[in-house]
Amino acid sequence: MQNKKMTIQLAMAIFLTVSGMAMLIMGLWLPPAGEIHSSVLVAYGEVSTFAGSLFGIDYGYKLKLKKLSNDGQNNA
Repeated sequence: MQNKKMTIQLAMAIFLTVSGMAMLIMGLWLPPAGEIHSSVLVAYGEVSTFAGSLFGIDYGYKLKLKKLSNDGQNNA
């Protein structure tokens, strides 16, 4: 169950980071079409990128903790 949760968390981190970067690029290069202002795209992109990085950092620490606990069990 823990591995499935970590896989979902990693997938969400990747998705949020990539979609955030795509929104940042769109906000920089696309002219406003009138429905969505570019500042909204940039703000969403920044928030998504930040959330994705937090998910990724949390995932990395959980993975290291899991590795350390597995090494401790194998040495005992």
